Amino acid sequence: MGFHLNPGNSGFSRIRNDLYVDKSGLIALINKTIDTTRSLTCVSRPRRFGKSFAAQMLCAYYDRTCDSSMLFHDLAIAKDTGYAKLLNQYDVIYVDMTGVRPFSNNYRSIVSYLNQKITEELKDAYPKIKPGLDLPYALDSVVNLSGNRFIMIIDEWDAPIREVPEIQEEYLMFLRSLFKNSAITAKVFAAVYMTGILPIKKDGSQSAISDFQEFTMLKPGPFAQYVGFTEEEVRQLCEDASADYSEMKAWYDGYSLRGVGSIYNPNSVVKSLLYGDYDSYWTETSAAGSLMNYICRDVDGLRKTVAELIGGVEVAVDTKGFSNDLITFRGRDDILTLLIHLGYLAYDESTKKARIPNEEVRLEFVRAIREDTSPDTMKRVQESDQLIMDTIHMNAEAVAEQIEKVHIEATNPLNANNENSLRAVIQLAYFSYKNHYMKMEELPTGYGYADIVYLPKQSEMVPALVIELKWNQSADTAIEQIKQRKYPTVLQGYGGDILLVGINYDKDAPAGQRKYTCKIENWRG
Repeated sequence: MGFHLNPGNSGFSRIRNDLYVDKSGLIALINKTIDTTRSLTCVSRPRRFGKSFAAQMLCAYYDRTCDSSMLFHDLAIAKDTGYAKLLNQYDVIYVDMTGVRPFSNNYRSIVSYLNQKITEELKDAYPKIKPGLDLPYALDSVVNLSGNRFIMIIDEWDAPIREVPEIQEEYLMFLRSLFKNSAITAKVFAAVYMTGILPIKKDGSQSAISDFQEFTMLKPGPFAQYVGFTEEEVRQLCEDASADYSEMKAWYDGYSLRGVGSIYNPNSVVKSLLYGDYDSYWTETSAAGSLMNYICRDVDGLRKTVAELIGGVEVAVDTKGFSNDLITFRGRDDILTLLIHLGYLAYDESTKKARIPNEEVRLEFVRAIREDTSPDTMKRVQESDQLIMDTIHMNAEAVAEQIEKVHIEATNPLNANNENSLRAVIQLAYFSYKNHYMKMEELPTGYGYADIVYLPKQSEMVPALVIELKWNQSADTAIEQIKQRKYPTVLQGYGGDILLVGINYDKDAPAGQRKYTCKIENWRG
């Protein structure tokens, strides 16, 4: 049992001893590729979405130097017809690229490091192979001598070129020597499984390692249910832990993949259950460079697009031209595509649109915006903060004025003449609410649905806001609907003050008159 060669099953054993969701069905997908033209698989997904857990599981399943039957006997894979035949039948080479960084001069000597360390372990396990061979030929020699073929598992394959772009050419040539070598690849590897954050780097118009079958956040294919936790899995976890599923959904739902539906970030779900606290755990997952480095670039109206995203608006994205790296950005669409791969945006394959997936990630956007020192961004933050204060102090005229200003500056959300479009403008205007509030939309009350409710955080001494939106009616009508349908009763258990906020947009208002009107009242029960 070595560091890279046949690492054993201890990693997966520890995973099974903790809060665990059965994702062993992934093994069956890899088993189906063994000894086929589809034997090279690359799955890219954001950090903290279970990539390393999957890699450890595959190591435990395939490694021939250990007996992992007790780790899998009660999992879904044990019911698969090919399970027993392939269990612990291969030599495994496992490389966690982030783990070898300290030993490879921060990736600058990654090729020489891997070539030396893995061949040394091969020599120890198979003393008869010739000394001094480069890794591809050492692997070939092992197969010739023993007949044992390899499953290779590379976790975070793209970390070296994300962190140190200048070693990209050498590193990709090394990977080509293993996986695009007609004399060696098919003979040596029964299957290869790579994970990464980004898809495989393009070399011109083609993938640099073109024989890999790629599955990404844009096109996850059959691996979609293994990208994160599914809705059913999260419901079961909440039931087992007696946790509030609706709050879990509000915080962490938002990714949706074809054929699977809602997908949750596993790291955040597990931590919220273990710590008993719904919060943003996204700051622990920052990928090579902060979010601010990307979203605060003034290209192709990106700042305006980010404001729309924070407001809950979906934006169209052309993902086809992305070069699959962190430095080559031709414009707005490339940056948005990167954010999809990093998990900061969710992508709908059918509409070709992206959105901020949930409250956890939206909070990170707001934090990033607040760190942006550009005058335009600072002004936007200040105006949103002031709008919240004007609402709290019941300055209805100022509220209407600022919302109309936001409407004029960001007309895209109002392509459709309805209250859903109006809601997008309100979300843009109040985007900095996170300092004081939790936001709930379309909240069922028993008498209908409250459009938007801002509920104060426990530490905040501010009133709750119940907002009703109207199109071509009146702010008075909005207030009366809140009262008649008793929307504030949904806040049972909340003992603080409640403000009723009615907002109307009059599309046909005469010239010189404001299109937005607002009325604010105290709720008297």
